[in-house]
Amino acid sequence: AANGYARATGKVGVCLATSGPGATNLVTGIATAYMDSVPMVAITCNVGISLLGKDSFQEIDIAGVAMPITKYSVIVKDITVLADTLRRAFTIAKSGRPGPVLVDITKDVTAATCEYEPKTPEKIEPFTERITEEGLDHVVSMIQESKCPYIFVGGGSVISGASEEVRELAHRIQSPVCDTLMGKGAFPGTDELYTGMLGMHGTKTSNYGVTKCDLLIVLGARFSDRVTGNAAKFANHAKIVQIDVDAAEINKNVAVEYSIIGDVKEVLKRLNAKLEPMHHDEWIAKIREMKEKYPLKHEEGLTGPYVIEEIYKATDGQAIITTDVGQHQMWAAQYYKYRSPRHFITSGGMGTMGYGLGACIGAKVGVPDTPVINIAGDGCFRMNMNEIATATRYNIPIIEVVFNNHALGMVRQWQTLFYGKRYSQTILEDKVDYCKVSEAMGAKAIRVTKKEEIDDAIKTALSAEVPVVIEVVINQDDKVWPMVAPGAAIEDSFDEKDQENRIQN
Repeated sequence: AANGYARATGKVGVCLATSGPGATNLVTGIATAYMDSVPMVAITCNVGISLLGKDSFQEIDIAGVAMPITKYSVIVKDITVLADTLRRAFTIAKSGRPGPVLVDITKDVTAATCEYEPKTPEKIEPFTERITEEGLDHVVSMIQESKCPYIFVGGGSVISGASEEVRELAHRIQSPVCDTLMGKGAFPGTDELYTGMLGMHGTKTSNYGVTKCDLLIVLGARFSDRVTGNAAKFANHAKIVQIDVDAAEINKNVAVEYSIIGDVKEVLKRLNAKLEPMHHDEWIAKIREMKEKYPLKHEEGLTGPYVIEEIYKATDGQAIITTDVGQHQMWAAQYYKYRSPRHFITSGGMGTMGYGLGACIGAKVGVPDTPVINIAGDGCFRMNMNEIATATRYNIPIIEVVFNNHALGMVRQWQTLFYGKRYSQTILEDKVDYCKVSEAMGAKAIRVTKKEEIDDAIKTALSAEVPVVIEVVINQDDKVWPMVAPGAAIEDSFDEKDQENRIQN
């Protein structure tokens, strides 16, 4: 919830937990925030100072446990430094590349008192120290020499608030644009230059286009393996320019021709000012042909993609969409057109099942006047469905859409395609009635089993002022297309028709 709040608002999310298991239960959430660069402060408590290091009841060195998955972790043993420690925690969480900070407080400190001195919060400025005129001029010359540029937008563009600058750059140099899972909304999904997501479940147009381009401009992306496929074969015909606030990301996964270290928004402001309008009509025509030849498409009937399209129509693209992890996550990324940043909230780096419902609650608290809808699978819903009780307790009118295919769908897809249909631990053929469970926790519940029922279900949920759970029963063997096989190059993207041809041959 703290993660969802932070990503929906751009502010620092805060969560609190008690000692021992309360603290360790935060670890996955902290790691999720760390992987996705989410500003969050986790405040935990510990035993008294005299009991530290003695295996006392519910004692754990949570600052030590969290060290590899935080920007900073500390234990506070002195009440006089508590206020400054918390101030520093918020500054660290929000500055540079954002991330989680953990502050552990001993029981002595929670019970002690001292004089509190208010201070004005430190203003956090964007990181610009390493941006140089020489570097900007070099990138300008690379863009001017390019005949087939491509812009690749990552989560850093969302974090820095660079959506206007990204759009200006794309239209100024007439370049197609693709994005990562985390970069959704930084460039409008409705723009004519947008070609869709890149990578394992990216569009064929984006995958082919990046493979064929001669200049790849990377804005706040870290070259995840899910994006690059076989990194040795990634964008081999292109010079790569990487703009990122974190120097550690440069040349980490993919070697680049040139880089600028700094806040993406600030870099693009200065870069756009130096660029004259350019035209790449022939290149754009080729991209347009690919978009027409390789559109995203899905089967008829009640499918995940169809439901996402109907949600998009019903919300006019204005809802905040959170997701859990799996097939439903990819469908939500592919078929909902995100026009604005911070409208798609998902666990990217960790791929944390059970993430979505809490994130949905946090996002709705942060942005109460916007519809917030979580897209989940039945496997993910089972992990945290008790949080429906949290939503009803505080009357937070979220919408939870559960795609029920009685399976861990994404793993089953891999087992079908790459493991000879040897299905192990992925079938969830149990008797759980998710609607009854949801109603028992105080929510309104709707079950959808026919295509004709989804429109009324969505409209009912959007007009309700209480938490609503929509269970959508879909086919167990529905798949996410297109796809890149593990270890393959992204240009080897294949869809259902390609798969059928391979089997026949």
